[in-house]
Amino acid sequence: MLNFSQRLILGCVLLACLTVGLVLATHKTLAAAGQLGLATTFVVAALLVELATIYFVLRPIHTLARDANRIAQGNLEHRVSLRGHDDFGIIASELNRIAVRLRELRDTEAGRRQMEFQLSDAVLQSIFEPIIVTDGKGHVLRVNQAAAELLGEAATDRMALANTPGGAKMLSAIRDAVSMQKAVAAEGEASMLPMRIGDRERSYRLRTTPMRDSEGRLLGAVTTLEDVTTLQDTDRFKTQFIAVASRKLRDPLLQLRRGLYALTQGFGGDLRPLQAELAASACKEAENLDDLMSDLVEVAELDTGKREFKLERLRPLQALGEARDRYCDEAAKNHVRMEVNAYADLAAVNADRRALRSILDNLLSNALRYTPPEGEILLAAEEIKSFVQFTVRDSGRGIEAERLSSIFDRFSTSSERGTGLGLALVRRLVESLGGQIAVESRLGHGTTFRFTLPIATNTEVHHPVEAG
Repeated sequence: MLNFSQRLILGCVLLACLTVGLVLATHKTLAAAGQLGLATTFVVAALLVELATIYFVLRPIHTLARDANRIAQGNLEHRVSLRGHDDFGIIASELNRIAVRLRELRDTEAGRRQMEFQLSDAVLQSIFEPIIVTDGKGHVLRVNQAAAELLGEAATDRMALANTPGGAKMLSAIRDAVSMQKAVAAEGEASMLPMRIGDRERSYRLRTTPMRDSEGRLLGAVTTLEDVTTLQDTDRFKTQFIAVASRKLRDPLLQLRRGLYALTQGFGGDLRPLQAELAASACKEAENLDDLMSDLVEVAELDTGKREFKLERLRPLQALGEARDRYCDEAAKNHVRMEVNAYADLAAVNADRRALRSILDNLLSNALRYTPPEGEILLAAEEIKSFVQFTVRDSGRGIEAERLSSIFDRFSTSSERGTGLGLALVRRLVESLGGQIAVESRLGHGTTFRFTLPIATNTEVHHPVEAG
């Protein structure tokens, strides 16, 4: 397929051939008349007219094509030099007007983007906490002034940052959060990063939030480094205080419970009905206080690292059956049905017997406390990949949606299920054993707690073989 210029040249050549043919046809007549020079002049003139036509038509077309190509390539300062009131002049004028308009639009968009960039950069730099912006692969794109001061020269050099102990751990935590494409902000999920600043070592908690475009594609992440050194020191002091106070209070509490038990059993003489009622109520409260002391001591042991787990292979059905047996009398007294749903050949879990008992006891006591008469509690277990998922479901009143996010916090004031310490202990025990815990609830539809524990791996046992 010929382009426009080639078609125009071909047309002019054909026209020239026709003209020359016509002139040659009359050449004999002119030659016979003795006017050969005039015939030759006619031929040359025809050729010159054709060549001039081709030149004056193709030149502005080539000029327009060249100038339009330069404008299309982004040179919006270039202008078409053709002038005139013919069609070529009108096309040139319109091309110039388009170039001016495109340049104005580009300058306006560039200015807007520059303004947005300066504003976002000012906001980023104004945050006093260290901020690190990474792409979808965990590569550092930007840091604010606080992060630059914290990380030093390594802040602008990704390779140098990755070679530092704190930087390598930080980048690894950011990559993990980005790869999971979820926000890491909860206390149990946020990574703790110790970093030495000068002569002191400070602790930072990483809070990572993925960034996505309007279509949900992952762009990168924004990570905040929260200095929790003072909070850790305070929490450590609080833990030590709780541990000491709990142990010091247990002996007086034990003596108090013994005295109340002796009174309720009549060892100090017969009690009047009101006295017996008060003594029984005091016994109940002393028992609750003893349970709280036990939880405080266990939490303190977990926080200080003094709690040692003795891992062994435990059968889920046996653990659930023993938990049901411990609470069957209380359930029968409250007219609550308890069922266990688990297969006998379910894979064994790798867990600490005392910890698993504490987890189930806390969840079961909560379920019994909030399940009305004629209600039911289900204990179940099933295998999910390399974990066994345990379920404790009750038919109680349920928990409000706004309270679910903080139900596992310590001493949560938004939790109506006990003091909130029991569920915080459950979470710490489950996570210490390598599992996860979750809760589902709706008002009027009961509450379901689910937690996972890793399946125990089979170890090979080599028996000696006798020779001979």
